[in-house]
Amino acid sequence: MKKHSFTVLFQVFLPFAAGYFLSYMYRVVNAVISPDLVADLGLGPSALGLLTASYFITFAAFQLPLGILLDRFGPRRTESVLLLFAGLGAFIFSQAESFAGLILGRALIGFGVSACLMAAFKAYTMWFPREKWPMVNGFQMACGGLGALAATSPVEAALGITDWRTVFLVLSLLTVLNGAVIFFIVPEKQQQQPTETLAAQLDGIKIVFTSAAFWRLAPITTMSQAAFLSIQGLWAGPWLRDVAGFNRTEVAALLFWIAVSMIAGFLILGKTAERLNRRAISIQATAVSGICLFMVAQLLVLTIPTSATIPVWLAFGFFGTSGIIAYPALSQAFPINLSGRVTTALNLLVFVSAFAGQWAIGAIIALWPIGEGGRYAVAGFKTAFLVMLALQAITLAWFLLTPQLFHNVQEACKE
Repeated sequence: MKKHSFTVLFQVFLPFAAGYFLSYMYRVVNAVISPDLVADLGLGPSALGLLTASYFITFAAFQLPLGILLDRFGPRRTESVLLLFAGLGAFIFSQAESFAGLILGRALIGFGVSACLMAAFKAYTMWFPREKWPMVNGFQMACGGLGALAATSPVEAALGITDWRTVFLVLSLLTVLNGAVIFFIVPEKQQQQPTETLAAQLDGIKIVFTSAAFWRLAPITTMSQAAFLSIQGLWAGPWLRDVAGFNRTEVAALLFWIAVSMIAGFLILGKTAERLNRRAISIQATAVSGICLFMVAQLLVLTIPTSATIPVWLAFGFFGTSGIIAYPALSQAFPINLSGRVTTALNLLVFVSAFAGQWAIGAIIALWPIGEGGRYAVAGFKTAFLVMLALQAITLAWFLLTPQLFHNVQEACKE
């Protein structure tokens, strides 16, 4: 038993957790280095949003093929190969002298880290008992939070010694190393060898996307995570600078504490979901309740005085993690052989929406003139954030109404 626990922790959990650490660091680092990117290449808010969001669109585009690869070839081989592309992307980004070069590098990074969360989730369904999934997934997400944390004050401190190009060059080397560790250290789970034909695997995708259970929970999860990723990954930094009035060092420090709150959210909410589930409160109910509290935090960001903004942003970081609890909730609604396709189907929707949201926020901000010192208009920020919140409210209404809607459709079909 002890030998098995050692294997699972050091040969399965830690290598995949390290991959997600790097994935999240890539995802949010532009919130800190954005002033340098703007200064070096003269990017406007819309271009900055498109650049940062290009990570999401390539990430999303590979999710459905990724689900098939994970279920067919396993998480070890799939993620280790993809991380090589992420390392290449980080290298190209570090050397780019044009907007197109930055886009190419960022897009390759998104493609290369597209398996970092889903491969881990797949591996954990293979190595951990079913009832431990929410807790283990929470620890996995906490490691992503550590990556977000490393992308804040530590990166800002590094920028005092070197530049953003060197930061990405180091990340490139670490990414390739992590891929090698996963390939050579993570063991295979022999009984998980694929038995389905490719046609059967494609049918599995159809089963997921035609499921009423999937379409009830997926929209609210998608919009909640899209808002969290698009704001925390880029626009929280400019908001804190231009709306709340913090200087660059203070912005990095607050982003650091938002990341700490995010880590706490992953750990506490994942464990809470597991405990409540043992008391007959579904993981789905816990996820949606947390999402509602996340919406409250966003509303407070928009309405409270900036002098009281710090605790609200900490709540934003904590409850923004609620949507991830929906992943094991959906996985439990399907056979285990579909687990890779369930999570990647949801991830497809999340990251397409995050791409659109992050770019759209920049496009909305760009509708207002840029002020002195390159500061963006407060009205632009508030309008963009309010649009994201309104979309979440619509999906919450859908979640609450769909049981009755599905019932009415079934009754009409009987008649």
